[in-house]
Amino acid sequence: MSGEKKLALAASPAPAALAAEAELRRRYEWHDIDKAEMIVALGGDGFLLQTLHAMLERHRALPIFGMNLGTVGFLMNEWSADLLESRLDRAKMIKVAPLRMEAVTVAGERISSPAINEVSLLRETRQTAWIEVSVDGRVVLPELVCDGVLVASPAGSTAYNLSVQGPILPLDSSLVAMTPISPFRPRRWRGAILPDRTKIGFRILDPVKRPVSAVADQREVRDVASVEISVDRASPLTLLFDPEHALDDRIAREQFTI
Repeated sequence: MSGEKKLALAASPAPAALAAEAELRRRYEWHDIDKAEMIVALGGDGFLLQTLHAMLERHRALPIFGMNLGTVGFLMNEWSADLLESRLDRAKMIKVAPLRMEAVTVAGERISSPAINEVSLLRETRQTAWIEVSVDGRVVLPELVCDGVLVASPAGSTAYNLSVQGPILPLDSSLVAMTPISPFRPRRWRGAILPDRTKIGFRILDPVKRPVSAVADQREVRDVASVEISVDRASPLTLLFDPEHALDDRIAREQFTI
């Protein structure tokens, strides 16, 4: 694969990633990102998400092979400068469909943003958020009183979603997770698992007294009045993994991590 592919190289500004970038540039041939057919990304999970978002903005979603030079690196492969072409030839492709957030602010501004991991609604002040929840246009929770609520994709189900006790979703499950953050009422509601064709709606009750922000991965929209979330099947993303470190296998194993 790699012998016929034009490769681009991207690195985070962290010193370790920049040093790795310099080594790879000495050892392999690289192309401008506009002429490339595949990207090698050096950094952590956050930098990989930035690179994926940049691809969505360009409307040119190239396959990305990430190598971990960050902290956790759940979405990344192990760093090594050796045998890169062989690794790319053997790499397993994983398709990921991003979420699409459509937010309307209290001022009436409409903002659309993709999210690869999750869309989170979070209270902005000490006041709890009051949120009406709907599924496919039907109100399922007239009033969720909480610190927030999020919708996670399978790829993002092991990130923020897992830290607030949300479920881990197999990568090929065609599901999304809706998980409350510190729910106060309904006291026993712990979230829902929904088909990824579902359209999820949130309406903020009393958004002036109890303001809420919406965050699509790393993009925040403050003072939202309503948010709609769906899966964007028209913009699939491709991640590349060493066969022994494929993302679907990692997600499956994470369910047995104590």
